[in-house]
Amino acid sequence: MANNLELTIRNNCAILVLNRPEIRNAFDDALIANLAKTLRKLDADDSVRAVVLMGAGTAFCAGADLNWMKRMAGYTLKQNYADAKSLADMLKTLDRLSKPTIARVHGPAFAGGVGLVAACDIAVGTVDAEFALTEAKLGLSPATISPYVVRAMGERMAHRYFLTAEKFSAAEAYRIGLLSELCLPGELDDKINQLLGHIVSGGKSALAEIKSLIRAVSRAPIDDPMIDDTAQRIAHIRVSKEGREGIASFLGKRKPAWMVAADAEARPKNPAAKAKKKK
Repeated sequence: MANNLELTIRNNCAILVLNRPEIRNAFDDALIANLAKTLRKLDADDSVRAVVLMGAGTAFCAGADLNWMKRMAGYTLKQNYADAKSLADMLKTLDRLSKPTIARVHGPAFAGGVGLVAACDIAVGTVDAEFALTEAKLGLSPATISPYVVRAMGERMAHRYFLTAEKFSAAEAYRIGLLSELCLPGELDDKINQLLGHIVSGGKSALAEIKSLIRAVSRAPIDDPMIDDTAQRIAHIRVSKEGREGIASFLGKRKPAWMVAADAEARPKNPAAKAKKKK
């Protein structure tokens, strides 16, 4: 994997780190392409239960790399469209990942960085994180990130922060819905680990279905077709292998098979061999 992105998988959870701390993890076309490719790889990996997105160093993501912006200034309309489409497709990949995603937010999250936060299912930020949608001050528009940011903070607050391009605090990000939870800097990893513990207790297929369900019901009227669709969805998952196992384990007062497998995966494969190696 290129140096601009680091991937670690622990206990069936992927930790994906934007690794450009010298420029506060600002992204360019290379990082966008690498991130999209890695997300697709994680989505296809059945052993991965959840993905945490974070930034190295003192920032989550400061938006666009200045050198990338300088190159864009000389692009034709066709080249600009292709460039913007790559960013839009990467955000769509993150948003539609079948695995639950958590943004681990500290320090600045500006412009496109806000888009990354908004495209994740859950966003946990430290009280000293700060946010800004700065595009208007550059004579630009937050077009590619807008579907996710407007969904997260609502149309009314998007009017304010898109138009003013002002900075806002972590407390404000939490108030308007961009952040799911606030914590002290020293509590950030513990909070995310707690959330991951809850996530991996759910069935893998169920979690993917729940993400699909939320997309379906949040963007359509509550009419007869929606009511029928929700009934079809729960009927299908009840008769699935995972659904039957979940109900059987609940009634039998035991852990479901996927939690037993996760517990086994988290344990050392050969404890005796490890002990011997330490001697």
